[in-house]
Amino acid sequence: MTKTDPGRASAARLRVLETATRLFYAEGVRAIGIDRIIAEAGVAKATFYSHFPSKDGLVLSYIEEQDRIGRASLGALATGAPRDSLFALFDTISEAAILPGYRGCPFLNAAVEYPDPATPVRQAIDEHRRWHRDLLRRLLADTGCTDPDAAANILLAIWDGLMVSGHVDDPSRIRVLARQALAGVINAQ
Repeated sequence: MTKTDPGRASAARLRVLETATRLFYAEGVRAIGIDRIIAEAGVAKATFYSHFPSKDGLVLSYIEEQDRIGRASLGALATGAPRDSLFALFDTISEAAILPGYRGCPFLNAAVEYPDPATPVRQAIDEHRRWHRDLLRRLLADTGCTDPDAAANILLAIWDGLMVSGHVDDPSRIRVLARQALAGVINAQ
């Protein structure tokens, strides 16, 4: 494989990113070494480094891809009536929590492993969280919420707790908890 074959290079990059995504989510970012990713992706070390300058570069690509997927899926759910959209967003937590291999939020998981807010990985995580908070704020404002900024901060904290709870507690309870929490915040406004 050469760098001049963009189709194959793109396929190799995609294999590395898909392998890293699977391993990072299942086992944690710091627990997975580049050599394992290279072996499981079936690429040469030179191929890996032609696409990613370092492991942190790969982690950044992983977070950026999770952000792209998250924005697309959550954004698609936020197109109906604002209140219905909020409930649809929170329902996704309970739907994800019952899936085999669910390990919580990939952004929260990675943030624990990248505590320095100055790193590009953490900045990408923070940017995703700003976008998520803004989505909640917009929907809350559209419901007539009197303080959508405060309510969005509360809902994001609840979201985080539900994502973790779905992993460490009984995932079958998450839907009821999510709906109760969301209704409590919306009704208090």
